Amino acid sequence: MLPIRLYTAGIADFESVRQDGRIYVDKTDLIYKLTIESKFVFLSRPRRFGKSLLCSTLKYYFQGRKDLFEGLAIGELEKDWKQHPVLHFDISACKNKWEMNQIIDELHSQLDYHEEKYGRPKTEGSPGTRLKKLIQALHKDTGLKTVVILDEYDAPLLDYLHKPEQLTEVRRIIQEFYQVVKVCDADEQFVFITGITKFSQLSIFSTLNNLRNISMMPQYSALCGITKTELQTVFDEDIQALAERYKCTKETMFEMLKQQYDGYHFSNESDDIFNPFSLMNVFTDQWLDYYWFSSGTPTFLFEAMKRFNTNLLELEQLNVPSSQFDVPTEAMTSALPLLYQAGYLTIKGYDFYSRNYTLDFPNAEVKVGFMDNFLSSMMGIYNANTQGFAGNFYASLIRHDIEGAMKLMQAFFAYIPYLDFGEKELDDIAKYEAYYEVLTYVVFSIFNYRTFTQVKVARGRSDVVVFMRDAVYVMELKMRGSAQEALDQINSKDYAIPYQAEGKPVVKIGIAFSKETKTVSDWIIEGNL
Repeated sequence: MLPIRLYTAGIADFESVRQDGRIYVDKTDLIYKLTIESKFVFLSRPRRFGKSLLCSTLKYYFQGRKDLFEGLAIGELEKDWKQHPVLHFDISACKNKWEMNQIIDELHSQLDYHEEKYGRPKTEGSPGTRLKKLIQALHKDTGLKTVVILDEYDAPLLDYLHKPEQLTEVRRIIQEFYQVVKVCDADEQFVFITGITKFSQLSIFSTLNNLRNISMMPQYSALCGITKTELQTVFDEDIQALAERYKCTKETMFEMLKQQYDGYHFSNESDDIFNPFSLMNVFTDQWLDYYWFSSGTPTFLFEAMKRFNTNLLELEQLNVPSSQFDVPTEAMTSALPLLYQAGYLTIKGYDFYSRNYTLDFPNAEVKVGFMDNFLSSMMGIYNANTQGFAGNFYASLIRHDIEGAMKLMQAFFAYIPYLDFGEKELDDIAKYEAYYEVLTYVVFSIFNYRTFTQVKVARGRSDVVVFMRDAVYVMELKMRGSAQEALDQINSKDYAIPYQAEGKPVVKIGIAFSKETKTVSDWIIEGNL
């Protein structure tokens, strides 16, 4: 019997990973390089991307735990193994604290732990005052400078992102704590800060002139996550086992994993990065699923999309300069920075002449999960209802039962409360049609079908084109007009002709919507599968 392979899914403590014999992808050469080059470091990465395990690894490295690093790259690189005092704060514990004193209490609790751990008497004062005393005292006691790690520094701020008054108060509390990092410069060996977003109005960013933001540096793009090479070497036998489970070749299974979990790029020269949380769960469960979204969807993201009236149809193949997506949170004029920083969009290309980046969804897991959660979170319906519709709709498409799929769409659209996308009055028919274009786009995107709206052809624009695995759907939507008129427009303007070269059946669908019932009122299908 082969030995059981253990993975790091949900395990953020480096000591546990090493002592339990879990599979660890060695990043310690990059860690060593980083700690030699820099003193104050900030790293932004999406949630569930290994930031906490990285912080834990840094903690044990600076504590001089040489035993945990045997066989790893840093074991050969490091010669001294000094035992620095390390203050590791998990700021994510301050999430979901809806009273300000709860945030303060959590910071005090973590300070209590560190004082007890290092045999220091409990001090009085604010969290910032106590942190300053502790950093300085540990340096004096040990003769070695203190290491400070702030993991998920922005967690409490994101809770109040769209509540200005409360956000100001949370920022005041957090800033009083963080500003100590600058004050205690002389007593610190290394400071490492992780998060999702960048709040520039915190002292941690505004006063640390030598803070090095490595988030978009090519040399550190693989510091979190799993590269293609790492996947094919470290997890070769796991891919083989999964291929046997799915009754396919190892090469086919790798392509399935790539489509589902790959595609992240964190710089203009980044390797392809796979989502580590999803991969570890795949190998643990021996099943491909949507793991990243099942661990929770941040509400701040959808709130930002509503606040900035985000056009969902413009999120694919975005061509933008970095100034539009790598900006401080306070300077946002759209939801784009949050969509990028939170991992819903990633870099897919870079033009050295224009210095513009192309942004898109990283992979099928993110796009499908995003669309599914969009229906639930932005339209006020329960996820179970979304999934019930999605399963039946997908089954109808697989059976080529377009009539049945349209009936399901009719019932589902009627259930959704109307979302006005920031418009107060929607008497304009064009606005209604655009609304249903969005819904149609989302419905097909849930299944990762390539879906496009307002597609230019020689004689006009077709409303929706869906590239199925074995067919192409060309759709025309009418709010004021019949399904027959919609179908006639497809034919008279030759909307379907460009897709005949695809080598798949082309199905034309004319769809009429009712302003009164706010759903599909009629449809006509032309073409066979």
